[in-house]
Amino acid sequence: MRPKWILVLVVGLLLAGCTGGGGTGSAGGRITLRFQSLAWQEESVTANKELVKEWNTTHPDVEVEYVQGSWDSVHDQLLTSFEGGEAPDIIHDASDDLADFAYGGYLADLRDLLPARLKSDIPQRSWETATFGDGIYGVPFLQEPRVIVANATWLRKAGVRIPTPEHPWSWPEFRAITRRLSGDGKYGVAWPLKEPVSATLNLSLSAGGELFHRGADGKVAVRFDAADQVVPRTIHDQADVDHSASPMTLGSGGSDTLPGFFGGKYAMVPLGFSYRQQIVQQAPKGFDWQVLPAPAGADGLAQGVSPQTLSIAADSPHKKEAAAFIDFLLRPENMVRLALGDWMLPTGTEALKDPALHTAKDGWATGAALASHLRPAPAQSVRGYPEWKDKVATPAFQEYYSGAIGLAELRKRLVRDGNLVLARYQR
Repeated sequence: MRPKWILVLVVGLLLAGCTGGGGTGSAGGRITLRFQSLAWQEESVTANKELVKEWNTTHPDVEVEYVQGSWDSVHDQLLTSFEGGEAPDIIHDASDDLADFAYGGYLADLRDLLPARLKSDIPQRSWETATFGDGIYGVPFLQEPRVIVANATWLRKAGVRIPTPEHPWSWPEFRAITRRLSGDGKYGVAWPLKEPVSATLNLSLSAGGELFHRGADGKVAVRFDAADQVVPRTIHDQADVDHSASPMTLGSGGSDTLPGFFGGKYAMVPLGFSYRQQIVQQAPKGFDWQVLPAPAGADGLAQGVSPQTLSIAADSPHKKEAAAFIDFLLRPENMVRLALGDWMLPTGTEALKDPALHTAKDGWATGAALASHLRPAPAQSVRGYPEWKDKVATPAFQEYYSGAIGLAELRKRLVRDGNLVLARYQR
């Protein structure tokens, strides 16, 4: 009888161990999912927490625990949590941060987990931002075009043509207008380029620039062709030739430019769409501003975006329940709430139809008109992009825009040094 008693004990211990591990678990049949959100603006945090509460009220068997994360440290924090087996079940991130996690096996392939409604509601071009190899590793749900925020009074007095999404400025016209608006210690534009790479690459799609080219063997190489040069040359010439762009803001973040913008030092500032919230909160009383589309090139208003995404950890024992929560969070009416809270655009076609996103007030209509022109960022699926960006492209663009190096040296660094970095990830 003793061997049989020992066998029963061992089986009991094994079963107990199977029900307890990981960052999620169940007590009395109730499942707990950890949802790490990177929402940081007050309206956005409120919208996320309200939706979590609504889910928990209507789904007593599956409780979602809200966990606050930070954009500043999310990559390293996630990597540590993945390797330690403590990753949240539902992960809020951006699509340009997913490649290494997807290829590393840390994220679940969502193709068989998501409902048909959600799959069909989000356009294919958005799904491409979270597709790596044959799998989909995130649901793109919020996107942010780059726009030009302008001092409406200044532009009106100067008599310049005001661009619209139907009739945007070309890049040469934009350069000419910033020259016209400059003088007496004032500048036509302030480029906040503390992080110059994504801004340059994403806007370069309008001119047909791609920079990264995937060969028949699947490997990616950097080329810096004529189309890739249109946007960086425009910025360089505004700052170093025309002196129509403030040299002081080239190393600044977007928020850093707002005091000078409000103070009448710059006529225009290219910014992400969500900066409108800060402008509404901080602009002096009576300050007249407007949202303009970014300039268009050979490919029109096309620009790259890296949407915010929701992913599921590969180690989560409750992937189906996590997918159901994502589906709830991204119902059209809920996606609108999240978009309004973050002052961004939803990816979903139904949500984009909401009248609240098409008002002239605060430039919502201009942003919504750009949604169909948004494309996956050029570096979206490139392995090694973070290292290429940090070690090669960021210092190269910063030196080029400041006038420290010329176009030939910029090309050499991006291509020669850049391909050496990417080669290590593609062996």
